[in-house]
Amino acid sequence: MNTKKTFYSNGKLLITAEYLVLDGAKALALPTKFGQNLTIEEKDNPGILWTSYDSDDSIWFEENITFSEITNPTDSKEDTIKHTLIKILHEAYLLNPDFIKQSKGYKIKTELTFPKKWGLGTSSTLINNIAQWLKIDAFELLKKSFGGSGYDIACAQNNAPIIYQLKNGKPKVEIINFHPAFADKIYFVYLNKKQSSKAAIANYRKNKNNNTEKNILKIDKITHEIVYAKTAGAMALAIANHEAFMSTILETTTAKEDLFSDFIGEIKSLGAWGGDFIMVISEVNPITYFTSKGFNTIIAYKDMILD
Repeated sequence: MNTKKTFYSNGKLLITAEYLVLDGAKALALPTKFGQNLTIEEKDNPGILWTSYDSDDSIWFEENITFSEITNPTDSKEDTIKHTLIKILHEAYLLNPDFIKQSKGYKIKTELTFPKKWGLGTSSTLINNIAQWLKIDAFELLKKSFGGSGYDIACAQNNAPIIYQLKNGKPKVEIINFHPAFADKIYFVYLNKKQSSKAAIANYRKNKNNNTEKNILKIDKITHEIVYAKTAGAMALAIANHEAFMSTILETTTAKEDLFSDFIGEIKSLGAWGGDFIMVISEVNPITYFTSKGFNTIIAYKDMILD
């Protein structure tokens, strides 16, 4: 009997400790109401027919992948979507070869519920969905295929805000009670360009100074202040401190200095600096301000965050 299996994973936003989370800092991370589905159907002819849909139902990737491409991938230097997907599937195969050994073939479909360009976790939701399907460790699969801290996998798997930390290289996830009373003053604004986490991480590694332990203690303290902020003003102050501190570590200007120096309120870069989303704290609805500057994707906290 041809059965269909569907898996789902949450998208993510990294609120604090960007970059430093790689070295063991405590990060506040929020799963989003947006995510990705993976549907698996067995078929009679060998290999995989893979189709990936964006949130508007357009196909952004479609390809036939043979089993031999997965079991014995060629060492390609290409960074194509197909090559990246084969790399993930190859590592998944090494962790659980049965999906190839015990099947004729598959028709696989992925569906994003957010526009792919938003950068809310197209790769992490895929990796977590594949791990669910094959009953393997998603953190292990991430480590072997894509790399990164793993906070995005933790968001994919949890339906509540978390504090995420790497302790001795192992993920530690703490579900927390984070429901800001002033959530109606928090917005997320898309900066109209997707940022590569891979490139940003490489840059951070290159510029890293020798004060990592001191930096981690400082960021852990700010994360604590943000999590326990009782007012919008207290959170705004902690955010400003976080931005200023990371600005010196990364030797780069903040999003507010760069793009929104006249904004009344506070702005926090999220994830890889320079793209994807910023978090905004504003006493007044900031939609007019951002649209006047050409930024039209402004999402209220309650519409973005899984709570």
